[in-house]
Amino acid sequence: MNHIGAKSIEKPPMKSEKHFIFAQILLRILATAFTLTAACLILTSKETFIVFTVEVDARYSYSPALKFFAFANIIGCAFSVFTLFLAFIFGRKGLHPDKYFYLFIHDMIMMALLLAGCASATAIGYVAKYGESHSGWMPICDSVAKFCHKTIASLGFSYFGVISYLCLAIILANQSRKIQL
Repeated sequence: MNHIGAKSIEKPPMKSEKHFIFAQILLRILATAFTLTAACLILTSKETFIVFTVEVDARYSYSPALKFFAFANIIGCAFSVFTLFLAFIFGRKGLHPDKYFYLFIHDMIMMALLLAGCASATAIGYVAKYGESHSGWMPICDSVAKFCHKTIASLGFSYFGVISYLCLAIILANQSRKIQL
């Protein structure tokens, strides 16, 4: 009787395997779309305003935190495309459960990278919106509303990318439980 139970663990039902592959491909497409959109929005966010007859630019490249955010989304998008390609290949061939662990580690690293980028951009965005009176930093979002709105939209898409990677990590952790020791 134990022999029958072991076989069902080794070969999951075909229907649940198809659902797993479909969910994985869908989440990877979403992660790609969200990170690509976030990267495009932050890379194109730029606004010029005038302060005391001096023209001043607001760009993502002036802030190291926003540069990190942009590069984190670019890297997240590139690796999403790469793993989407792998998911299509493994969806046709099938993947041994011990390989799920490596995808799980990859997705956790990408989620951590994106979350770190989001956190840094959120902190700078908060200072840009509300200022910091103890340090003497004034809020600038009143002067560069278009720049701030594009940055906020980019942050939203990037957080959705983090959630997509979190969901991927959860379903891959569930699949990696089937590893035979």
